[in-house]
Amino acid sequence: MSRIGKIARRTFLVGSAAIVGGVAFGYYMYKRPVENPLLDGLAEGEAALTPYVKIDAEGITLITPRTDLGQGAYSMQAMLIAEELDVELDQVKVDPGPPSPAYYNTALSAEAAPFRSTDEGFMAESTRGVMDALMKFLGMQITGGSTSVPDAFDKLRIAGAVARETLKLAASQRTGVAVDEMKTARGAVELPDGSSMSYVELAPIAATLEPVNAVKLRDPGQWRMIGKPLQRMDIVAKSTGTQDYGIDRKLEGMLHAAVKLNPRQGGEMRGYDASAAEGMRGVKKIVPLKGGVGVIADNTWRAIQAADAIEFEWGEAPYPAEMDGHWAALEAAFTEDAQDSRNRDEGDVEAALAGGDVVETEYRVPYLAHAPLEPISAVVLVAEGRVDVWTGTQIPRFVQNNVAKLADVDSENVHVHVEMVGGSFGHRLEDEVVKQAAELALAMPGVPVKLTYSREEDFAHDFPRQIAMGRMRGAVKDGKVETLDLSIAMPSVVTSQMGRQGFPVPGPDLQIVAGAWEQPYAIPNYRVTGYRAPELAPISSWRSVGASSNGFLHDCALDELIHAAGADPLEERMRLMWHENSRKVLEAVGEMSGWDGPQIAENRGRGVAFCMSFGVATAEVVEVTDTPEGIRIDKVYVAAEVGRVVDPVNFENLVKGGVIWGLGHAMNCEITYSDGMAEQSNYHAYEGMRLYQCPEIEVRGLENGEHVRGIGEPPVPPAAPALANAIFAATGKRIREMPFHKHIDFV
Repeated sequence: MSRIGKIARRTFLVGSAAIVGGVAFGYYMYKRPVENPLLDGLAEGEAALTPYVKIDAEGITLITPRTDLGQGAYSMQAMLIAEELDVELDQVKVDPGPPSPAYYNTALSAEAAPFRSTDEGFMAESTRGVMDALMKFLGMQITGGSTSVPDAFDKLRIAGAVARETLKLAASQRTGVAVDEMKTARGAVELPDGSSMSYVELAPIAATLEPVNAVKLRDPGQWRMIGKPLQRMDIVAKSTGTQDYGIDRKLEGMLHAAVKLNPRQGGEMRGYDASAAEGMRGVKKIVPLKGGVGVIADNTWRAIQAADAIEFEWGEAPYPAEMDGHWAALEAAFTEDAQDSRNRDEGDVEAALAGGDVVETEYRVPYLAHAPLEPISAVVLVAEGRVDVWTGTQIPRFVQNNVAKLADVDSENVHVHVEMVGGSFGHRLEDEVVKQAAELALAMPGVPVKLTYSREEDFAHDFPRQIAMGRMRGAVKDGKVETLDLSIAMPSVVTSQMGRQGFPVPGPDLQIVAGAWEQPYAIPNYRVTGYRAPELAPISSWRSVGASSNGFLHDCALDELIHAAGADPLEERMRLMWHENSRKVLEAVGEMSGWDGPQIAENRGRGVAFCMSFGVATAEVVEVTDTPEGIRIDKVYVAAEVGRVVDPVNFENLVKGGVIWGLGHAMNCEITYSDGMAEQSNYHAYEGMRLYQCPEIEVRGLENGEHVRGIGEPPVPPAAPALANAIFAATGKRIREMPFHKHIDFV
């Protein structure tokens, strides 16, 4: 066996890594070797020690295991490796790669550990280390939780540096020139005499070398890409309508499918009559599924039409049929027996509340759909001993394992091809569409089957954002907030979501109090309690998860107490803020907005809100005008502390998108159930913010923190409370329930 062949069959050590022309370059974070996912199917002369970058005759390919959902993850990952590898983005192709434990998310442990992000003590850091080891052991290849940048920032830069230095060593062996006399640029090693050798040319020699692991990352002052405004790799295709998404996947001989499931989510199918559908044009097969039926036809429209022609006898919903029952379940959860957590309990809340006037309020937030623009779809091809899946997913290893169980094949024989995603907001953390597509494909072996949900089916069978209720008791003294006691009741998102994957979730669900308990305020008497309501409608992660509702509950409660104290909303928040970098965020948004109080002019007001979520301190100021036709949102200011802004253009766009997402849903959106069925069936009944309603948004990213953070989700939680507080400043009306349009009109 050749030297290259021997290298190709080694295992790699999980950490940062790069493969150049058949040779791997890696940063070994842990000593335990695990299997390299790129070893299968290597061409002659290729080697692969680690799983991130490959250089061959076609050029440079970066394996980008964090799915691009529209947030620019592919470009970000390419940028980080290119920064140290000395290649340009126009030289790099990206590929999501195969599902593999090697691609576990190193940043998930921060959200999994039951400690505030501001807690850097021994116990907190040790627990995060244990959780990280657990994530590695489980091979948690997940895109979510604003972790893509934190996961990749060091890992991929080190991979590029190791690759660069190993290629220089290869050039040295070929020429006899000392490594320290060489430079690299645009995918080539440059020699002192002005000549150069491309990375492709050097790859065969590099394949025979041990990677140069002792590397030093470049000083930020030498960065060519990080922190600089760059054009995303997908921007031209997306601007010209040539970008392919999962919904665009076409295969030779492909058939199309639609499903009709019990509109009462999770209810059984007691019977059906498909006689009318069976004779319809283009219909190939009708397949019973759990809770419904799938129709396979020669195109999607005919499949949908045939599915609509089937008559069903549906079972009842496994949750309250009407919304009154859902709210009643939350109200009943505020009991000692249902207490899930009390991670924040400072001072003596009961004594403080017994000694004076108490402010008491109740807040409600509804179920919300994910409703991404790209229709939910998956293509599955079942062959002898092999299954191929093409879909946009944030959980490729779950998809692989679940399809393997359905097809009764080993998981390594399920090949998941992750597609570009046209919006997710947490939707692609579910894989029901893939499992149903696999069942349909099993009924048509050898034929690729593409399942596409109609918009109505997607709304009916989405796993929405959790419903929640908050109750606040508080007290003020001498013009200051003295006591805040916030109780939050909601069903467990984690139990519902992970239960569908067969994972038991012991202990408290931190998402019940996320965005509330960890806020860095030094309120003398401060308590946050989470109460676990029983499982109601099945729910899932929605952009910013628990903080999406709790940011509203916590900050509006605090704002009411500040008003009761007669204090300035921004100044009192800064006075209470013990965390220096968070205070700087409040200071920044105050400076940006020219804050001089909540009242701007007659019928004009501004509201401020702050939320620490996913380790990111984010503050927003919303300015509104109360017009005769309703509330007009004039301008929004946002400041966020992320440690390092990797791409300022994409950073600004993600923040603005999060603000629009948060404001639009707070204004207009909810999912309600009647007779056990979601009443909102399409966008006409689920309106986000209209283009003409969109305010000017000013963004500032702060870089004072030591840790690099993500920004996809943190702008969402403060948006709703900042708007509610602004409406109060302009009108004197407190809104304690979303969507706000139930209580006030918007222009």
